[in-house]
Parts: sequence; C-alpha cells; structure tokens
Amino acid sequence: MITAWWSILLRIGAIMRKEVLQMRRDRMTFAMLLGIPVMQLILFGYAINLQPKHLPTAVHFEERSDITRSMVAAMEQSGYFAVVAEELDATKTTALLQSGEVNFVLSIPTGFSRALVRGERPQLLLEADASDPSASSTASAHFPYIIEQALAAYNRDPRGITVNVAPVDVVVHSAFNPRGVTSHHIVPGLLGVILTMTGVMITAITMTREHERGTMENLLAMPARPLEVMLGKILPYLGVGALQTLLILGVGLGLFGVPFVGQVWILLSGLLLFLLANLTLGFAFSTIATSQLQALQMTFFFFLPSILLSGFMFPFRGMPVWAQYIGEALPLTHFLRIVRGVMLKNADFSMLSMAFLAIAIFWLVAGLIAMWRYKVTLG
Repeated sequence: MITAWWSILLRIGAIMRKEVLQMRRDRMTFAMLLGIPVMQLILFGYAINLQPKHLPTAVHFEERSDITRSMVAAMEQSGYFAVVAEELDATKTTALLQSGEVNFVLSIPTGFSRALVRGERPQLLLEADASDPSASSTASAHFPYIIEQALAAYNRDPRGITVNVAPVDVVVHSAFNPRGVTSHHIVPGLLGVILTMTGVMITAITMTREHERGTMENLLAMPARPLEVMLGKILPYLGVGALQTLLILGVGLGLFGVPFVGQVWILLSGLLLFLLANLTLGFAFSTIATSQLQALQMTFFFFLPSILLSGFMFPFRGMPVWAQYIGEALPLTHFLRIVRGVMLKNADFSMLSMAFLAIAIFWLVAGLIAMWRYKVTLG
C-alpha cells in the first residue's frame, strides 16, 4: 500500500517538474502573470481618485479688485480648483472648456465688487464641464460654500449683524450635459473602449497564428515588403471597426438619446486614426509574442491601463501627475477627448488638434516597432 502511494507521488512530482521547466522557458507568460496583479495594485491603490481635486479652472475677469482676487485665492486654497488661465475674452474661456483643457470657467462681471459692497447680491457664474459628471460634481457642490466663506465679511447688514442670506447669488451651470445623464458620458467613451479591445486583440494574434499553423514560412517567402504585409493584415479589420462604430453609435443615439452636436467629419477622421493606431499596435504585439496566449496577455496588459487611466471610468484630472503622464501616452485618452468633444461640446478641429497629433505620434511609434520586429523575424 505504501509503495503504491509512493509511486503516485513520484509521478505527480515528475509532472510538476515538467510544468516548472515549461514555465521557466516561457518567461514572458510568467512575467505577465506577476506583472498584471502588480499593475492592478498600483493603479487602484495610487492612481484612482473618486474625489478629484486641483481641477483646472479658467477665470473670465471683467473686473479685477481685491475682492475678486480674494475669491479666486479662496478657490485655490480649497484644493478643488487650480486656476490655470485668466482671460478678458469670454470666447477664449469657452474654447478652453470645449477642448477639455479646463473643467470650470468662473465669470466675474463688471461692477461685481461695487454691487457686493452695496449689498445687492451680485450674480457669480461657474460653468462646469458636465460631460464628465463624476469629475465636476464634488467641486461644484463645494463652490457656493467656498465663496460664502471668502466673502463672510460682506455677509452683514449695515448694523454689522450677520445675516443668513448669502452675499452673492451663485449660479452653477452644468455645460454640455445639463441634466448630468450618465449615459451621455459613458456611451461615447464605450465606443473608444470597444474599438481598443477588439482592434488590438484581433491583430495581436495575426502573426502568432501564422507561427502556430506553420504558414509563417510561406508569408516570409512572399515578395512583399514589411509595410505591405502589415497593411494587408490590418486594413481588412478597418471594416470590422466601421461596423462596430455604426452599431454603437446607432444604439447610443437611438436608444439612449445621446446628443450629437458636432461635425461628423471630425469624428470620422478621429475614428480612422484611432483604429489604425490600435490595429498597428496589435500587429506589433503579434511580432513580439511567440504564441496566441502571449499575444492575448500583452493585449490585456495594454488594455488595463487604457481603461483605468484614460478618463473613461475615473476622472482624469483627479489622478496624480505621474498617472496623467502615462494616460497622455495612451491613444484612448485622446480619442475620448475627440469623441466627447464632437458629440457633446461641438468642438472644432483646432480645439482637438493636439489630440489628433498625439494619436498620430502613437501610430507612428507603433508602426516603427512593428516594422523593426518584422525585419528581425525575417533575419
């Protein structure tokens, strides 16, 4: 009996040793198994912030005085707002809000200080970018209290007695999504997420599939240049991306009532560039991975930070600076600015030009890596 059990243990031990050896040979898979949990811990532990602070704010000054400066200083001291621009021209502050460079615009009208001293309760307007309600809601809710505290000295009647009426009439306007509908924020972003996931994943397995089926030699023997091979591999999937786009936009506009107030050609141009960037990245992955499993793991390794750091699920401006730098390197971050800017804000091309440029640079880098890796394979 003891001999039989000993034999079973020996056989199990032999199989375990074989699996450990295979794991040591497949170092990339082993690294992914350790790297993905570490990445999740870092991102969820340090980068994700559901109560964003230091949100970029523009101030439209029609009047500058000690009173208005003390209000702006109080906003910055609260930690919720970070004034990054002061303009006399209202069209410039509106453009900053449309392009997504700022989350808020504070407008201080002419005669504000005089009306405040006279006790006339002048109006103060704060426009909040509600295309991302989760980013602006907390700061918007605290704004009236911050202003009331900053102007507490004026919250008294002529006899010096504190009154219960606020010294100013604070108006908070939720721009681009007045009702704060969540689907208006999620559906355009979901378009970018789905195109990222499917675009990268589909092409990530193209070359590894050739390896596993034994047809790689036939492909290498073809009189085609690396660029021609790459284009031949990824261009058919542009049609798949176009069908997905029609489906998602059709459901979003028809079923969820998501508004579309911008120019169609800008969105189509962004979609084409974004699809090419993702498909090219997937092709680059396929030239690095040695199996379809590795290619899928690399896709997930790229997809995870794209979801968490792009501003799709969590406020982009609420993340620490190092996380925002990583997010700026991801094409999904810039595509979200394009699709939300066009559909919800009527942003023109000049407002979104930097987002287009960032995706184009990413596409170029991914293409160079893919060409280099394919030439190595040829060698």
